[in-house]
Amino acid sequence: MPAWLPRAMVLALALYACFRLGSWAFDQLIGLLINVLIAFFLALAIEPAVGRMSARGMRRGLATFLVFLVILIAGAGFVVLLGSMLAGQIVEMVEEFPKYLDSVINWVNQNFHTDLSRVEVQDSLLHSDWLQKYVQNSATGVLDVSTTVLGGLFRLLTISLFSFYFAADGPRLRRGLCSVLPPARQAEVLRAWEIAVDKTGGYLYSRGLMALISGIAHYILLVFLDVPYAPALAVWVGLVSQFIPTIGTYLAGALPMLIAFTIAPWYALWVLGFVVIYQQFENYVLQPKLTSRTVDIHPAVAFGSVIAGTALMGAVGALIAIPAVATLQAFLGAYVKRYDVTDDPRVHGRHQRRRGDSVFTRLRRATRAPGNNDEEGAERPEAPGPRPRV
Repeated sequence: MPAWLPRAMVLALALYACFRLGSWAFDQLIGLLINVLIAFFLALAIEPAVGRMSARGMRRGLATFLVFLVILIAGAGFVVLLGSMLAGQIVEMVEEFPKYLDSVINWVNQNFHTDLSRVEVQDSLLHSDWLQKYVQNSATGVLDVSTTVLGGLFRLLTISLFSFYFAADGPRLRRGLCSVLPPARQAEVLRAWEIAVDKTGGYLYSRGLMALISGIAHYILLVFLDVPYAPALAVWVGLVSQFIPTIGTYLAGALPMLIAFTIAPWYALWVLGFVVIYQQFENYVLQPKLTSRTVDIHPAVAFGSVIAGTALMGAVGALIAIPAVATLQAFLGAYVKRYDVTDDPRVHGRHQRRRGDSVFTRLRRATRAPGNNDEEGAERPEAPGPRPRV
């Protein structure tokens, strides 16, 4: 056995053990790392407000606390308003449910020539197997729901604390990061930090603008249908549809549909159709233009970054994908060498064609063998050979 082989085997086993230990630690800490990443982008979002208040002489920690207090009050007021509204509508819908059921049964009996009654329908529903199984599954899933709610509250508290520290100690964090880098790298880090703040703010601005447009559009529809609590429902649709990616639109449209159903079942279908049509308008017209202007990335790149972020980190990745890609694109743009574009018509999508040549002529010229440039009908020269004797 060579003398170096035992030492190499020990080194290989040690490296493998370190790799396994690092993989296990990463799997255990992936949730914390995602929370820290969300907190970092949240701190970047409130950095302009905190910076302005700090520039006017206010302590940075107090400025950060005031910004978080305003966000907390606005969020709590919105949740309380919607909760009270939803509770009142649910009570009213439960009280009026027999009337709705009678109207639906009468419509079915008139159009399908049946003889149904509300008592029979209620008895069949109460004694059905799927209802009993649903009640049993709901009873056993109460503990899981409680655990999920407590986990969500703990995660929200963790994100809030980290974002508060990032925003309040932003200058100290930047100084600590720059202290371990040479001056040239320090300038690059500070530039990247500034770009991230601008792009994150632009992304939130675009989302807020789209939330305002969506809220106004849905408010006009709800007022036209005479649906109660139209302002609160419009605010709900605007915020939830824009700041909860992928499924936010459907969650936002469910509540107006439910309340519209308490007035007339057909109103719920009108709301559903409007939500679907407006979503297509937003996806293909409104969102690409606003996102490309505020975040300064191509609409296709924005769409692809959202898909990639969703595949990597789910809803969180979809939410932070666009500002992250915009920051990376703007930072790397300074290191890409660019040249003057030649003045060629093909650059602008125009192709010069030879005048007088038909399509068939160009096709024959393209398919002709190389070196054979003779025209059709011309006499070909005789092949060289021995001359006849005279």
